[in-house]
Amino acid sequence: METILPILAGAIFASGVYLLLRQSVILTIIGIILISNAVNLALFSLGRITTENPPLIASGSVIPELPFANPLPQALILTAIVIGFGLLAFALALAYRSYKELGTVDQDTMLKDAEDTSSAIVTDSENNEKRNA
Repeated sequence: METILPILAGAIFASGVYLLLRQSVILTIIGIILISNAVNLALFSLGRITTENPPLIASGSVIPELPFANPLPQALILTAIVIGFGLLAFALALAYRSYKELGTVDQDTMLKDAEDTSSAIVTDSENNEKRNA
């Protein structure tokens, strides 16, 4: 089981990178989330999956009973899940707003629209400078 999880994490990571290279904003967001989950899975597999004692110190003792589970990877993964969910919510809201403004989720089309808008702004400012001169 401990060798399957890193292989699975690598496959999920590769799928995420593939989706990052697509032109759709939605597929890019899904790729980012897949990469985040792959890193979580890799951290989880580094923390060892074997059944061990909980990391609790018994009364009258100074150290926990050996062997004990490492709680650090679990805490890191829990934090990463919360941050990943916040990133997903923000990215989806940003994609929705850009779709409403530009009417597309294609990144190349968005870039062309941004270039057209910026050139129009430069042209207007140049015209205003010519009028004021």
